[in-house]
Amino acid sequence: MTVAGRVDAHHHLWDLSVREQAWMVGPELDPIRRNFSVDELAPLAAAAGVSATVVVQTVGVPAETPELLSIADGNELIAGVVGWVDLTSARVVGALAELRERADGSWLKGIRHQVHDEADPRWLCRDDVRAGLKAVAEAGLVYDLLTKTPHLPAAVETAAALPELTFVVDHISKPVIGADPEPWATELRSLAALPNVFCKLSGMVTEASWTDWKVSDLKPYVDIVLDAFGPSRVMFGSDWPVCLLAASYAEVVETAESLTADLTTAEQNAIFADTARRTYKL
Repeated sequence: MTVAGRVDAHHHLWDLSVREQAWMVGPELDPIRRNFSVDELAPLAAAAGVSATVVVQTVGVPAETPELLSIADGNELIAGVVGWVDLTSARVVGALAELRERADGSWLKGIRHQVHDEADPRWLCRDDVRAGLKAVAEAGLVYDLLTKTPHLPAAVETAAALPELTFVVDHISKPVIGADPEPWATELRSLAALPNVFCKLSGMVTEASWTDWKVSDLKPYVDIVLDAFGPSRVMFGSDWPVCLLAASYAEVVETAESLTADLTTAEQNAIFADTARRTYKL
């Protein structure tokens, strides 16, 4: 029986009548080329024992974050928002303040940028980006790292240079499941050596073969994450609705359960609730 009280630390919502999702390129994404609302997510979460979630930005536009804050303020499921601001802007301090000063601003828990779309793998090391990240730390927020393997060395340098900022690696930094885990594994271990970095067990099924992935395909990567970070710095995320390209919400949850079945109850509780609640101050 599933126990209620879990946290889904990573999912998305979008309304294509409000704005297009520019990253949805190609017919292979047609299954998720529609609107996804919290009303659709709620019964799926409840069936999996999830009582709180963190909704994460999908596009780098200022208007999306206020929309997500308003949604969080209007329902009982979403407990936090990871939004977006332009880290390179001279106005980043003011932009963060404006978001936090909104009536629903207390739901803002973190900031994220699509770093893996930046042509420069050392984007995180730029002076203007570092200044923006310092502003995120000063605002008391978390920074979600959306990276792939080429961006990890810069992530290590940046997290080391900003020990006052909590970083959360999304989707275990998107290794290609089924390929040689190096240099991803070595770089991720370097990142995990820093105490201010946490990691989400999320987004893995869509880095594997969408049509014939198996739990055993994911296990070597999850084992590396758990060994590197320890369960107290790992949290579960569904990556719904992107996960639907390869698996249902229930299948993603069941897969995470299977991959953590050998852990103690306390360690499982950390991954499925406690780490996210502590990290995002839910």
